[in-house]
Amino acid sequence: MKPPPANSRTRLSATVDRQAQRLRRAERERRGVLAQTAYLGTLGLVFVLPLVAGAYLGRWLDQHSAGYSIRWTLSLLFLGLVVGAWNAWQLIKRHED
Repeated sequence: MKPPPANSRTRLSATVDRQAQRLRRAERERRGVLAQTAYLGTLGLVFVLPLVAGAYLGRWLDQHSAGYSIRWTLSLLFLGLVVGAWNAWQLIKRHED
């Protein structure tokens, strides 16, 4: 049996190299997608948790005050929004460095 010509060997070698590079790139991107998913989940939690905590605490305080009032709920909801936005901004700033 005759060995294949040099031209076909170089094509085969180039094809194998291309496929190996594609596999390595796919593996790196897969880790990147998982890392980005974890980062976005953390970002969502640091924004939403103060907002929800402020709403619940405000509602509890309003239930224990005389008369019908949503003053505490709205105030602490706004405070939770500000704290959550500040937390998210700090996380983004720290992640960029």
